[in-house]
Amino acid sequence: MSLQTYLRILRKRWRIIPVLAVICVGLAVLFTYLTPKTYSSRVQFFVSTSDSNGDNSQLAQGSTFTQARVVSYTQLLKTPAVLQPVIKQLNFPGTTSDLASKVSASVPPNTVLIDVAVSDRSPAEAQRIAAAIGNSFPGTVENLEKVSGSQSSPVKVTMVSPANFSSAAISPRPTMNIAFGLILGLFAGVGAALLRERLDTRIRSTDDVKSITTHTIVGGIPFDGDAPAHPLTVQGDPHSARAEAFRSLRTNLQFVNAAKHPRLISVTSSIAGEGKTTTSANLGMALAEAGSRVCLIEGDLRRPRLLEYLGMEGAVGLTDALIGRVDLADVIQPYGDTSLAVLGAGQLPPNPSELLGSTGMRDVLERLKSAFDYVIIDAPPTIPVTDAAVMSTLVDGTLIVVGASIATQDNLTASIDKLATVDAVILGVVVNRTPRSRHGYDSYRYYEYRSEGGSAEKSRTSRRLARK
Repeated sequence: MSLQTYLRILRKRWRIIPVLAVICVGLAVLFTYLTPKTYSSRVQFFVSTSDSNGDNSQLAQGSTFTQARVVSYTQLLKTPAVLQPVIKQLNFPGTTSDLASKVSASVPPNTVLIDVAVSDRSPAEAQRIAAAIGNSFPGTVENLEKVSGSQSSPVKVTMVSPANFSSAAISPRPTMNIAFGLILGLFAGVGAALLRERLDTRIRSTDDVKSITTHTIVGGIPFDGDAPAHPLTVQGDPHSARAEAFRSLRTNLQFVNAAKHPRLISVTSSIAGEGKTTTSANLGMALAEAGSRVCLIEGDLRRPRLLEYLGMEGAVGLTDALIGRVDLADVIQPYGDTSLAVLGAGQLPPNPSELLGSTGMRDVLERLKSAFDYVIIDAPPTIPVTDAAVMSTLVDGTLIVVGASIATQDNLTASIDKLATVDAVILGVVVNRTPRSRHGYDSYRYYEYRSEGGSAEKSRTSRRLARK
């Protein structure tokens, strides 16, 4: 992925980063609070050889000997030979292993110094133990280094820095812990954002659609939480941003495949709930609003919803005309005083696919095409059933509605592949429920030509009338 892709992901998922950062900082604070304080006392020794009056070669050999010795002495400091006298002196309530866990020793590079640090939860106890080691260690080395028959040791250990008292705890370190928690949280947040982007394949914007298909995006309908209760936006709230988006879809549709000028159009989606029926109804109203004669067909013969949205009855309809029970003209209903007509589904048949792909259906569409400027068919979703694919072979083109945050990338890909299998003409993709702030739809509010004072009440009144 490119840098721009990473930045886009972080802009989209940025909320994860501060949340995890706060969590990690909180855990660091909790860890700091629960961790007992530890104090340290330090003592330093200098190691030398007893023969210091020789020539230069003897001095060099002595220095090499001493530097080799001090490495061993760091291990000697944690043995019972050094610590047992300390235990007796202090009446330490533990074993030499317990005491050794409190002692650490190190040798600064290229020196004959030994730094000893004693840690304990009490600063005074740490100093007492360090002071006792300062007394015990030189004598232990002297006894161990004595040559058989000799009264003196060739190695001398001198305490050059006595045990100190420090009231400052060496752990925990609040500043370091919080800084580490913050850095860890930021990295974890970025990683979680990238991982969630990888695992979450839901389509959320037009950019996601563009990354999947090269088909034209002919419209983007902004999200409106009130849409399920009032789906007929073009008529119910004509000055809203959502209504303007449907008019923009109407305009864009007139320029799609302009050479053939599609008039028989089916509207489908990948799965249920993406807004295909709402899109069909509002697109039909927008076309009728522009003066076109439009016929809306409730082509979903399994779960019809169009007449319910329009507030119309549908005892008889398309299926009755297909089997010859009634004449087509008798089941077409005008919608108010507009140039929009509606053909309901009628009785639900046991074989929807066969009816929709029949010769009778083709004849019905040809008759409607000769009588209307546009015929919009609300088709079923493509993935659950084959009805939409069958119907797509009878129309001039198909619009695919994609519900943002509902459909996944696999859903859209499968839908396009299914239509491509029957050589369907895909006019474009309509992205429904797009975030307003990311597509500039909030700017429509500036151009809502509503009279001051009663605009909100008028909008609600028009919506109620549209549902009657």
